[in-house]
Amino acid sequence: MNAPAMSLTGRKTRLSTTGGMDRTALERELEALHAQSFAWALVCCGHDRHEAEDMLQNAYVRVLDGRARFAGRSSFRTWLFGVIRRTAAQAQRRRRWRARLLNGRSIDMVADAPLAADLCAERSERAVRLRAALERLPDRQQQVLELVFYHGMTIEESGRIMGITVGTARTHYERGRKALMRRLQSEDPE
Repeated sequence: MNAPAMSLTGRKTRLSTTGGMDRTALERELEALHAQSFAWALVCCGHDRHEAEDMLQNAYVRVLDGRARFAGRSSFRTWLFGVIRRTAAQAQRRRRWRARLLNGRSIDMVADAPLAADLCAERSERAVRLRAALERLPDRQQQVLELVFYHGMTIEESGRIMGITVGTARTHYERGRKALMRRLQSEDPE
C-alpha cells in the first residue's frame, strides 16, 4: 500500500504507513530548512553561534531518532521551529541546574557572542539599529517578532512554536512592535 503524498516545504513528501515521515524525507526537509532553522536557533541561544550549532544538532537528532515526531497538525517548519525552541529551553535549564550544583559559581558559556547583524549578513546601519533594539526587548516579544519579521511566520504559528496561545502571542507581538518603534524613533538621528 502506498502512503499518501504530503506537501511540507513545497515538495511532495511520502508519509510512511505508520503516519510519520520516513528518514529520507525527514533529512530532505531538515536540509531544505537548515538556513532558517539555524537563524532561529541563534535567536533561541542568545546569538551564540557555537551553542546554536550544538543545540540545532541535538534538535535534528531528536527529529531523526523519533523522539520528536511530526504529526501534520501544522506546517513542518512551524513544528520544527517548536522542536528547536524546546531543545534550546531544555539546554538552558540544564546549564542553570549545573550552575546551581557548582554552588552558584557562574559558567561563562557565552564568550564573545558575535553581533546578530553580522550573523544575518545585514550591512546597513538601520538594520544594525533594528537588531540592537529588537535584542533589548523581553524574550517573548523578541521571539514573536523574530518569527514574524525574519521567518515569515504568522502570529498564530509563532504562538504554536512558543507554546503560548494565539492571544498571548498577539499581545507579545503588539507590545514588542510598539516598544521597538519607540526605541527606533528615540534613536533616530534625523
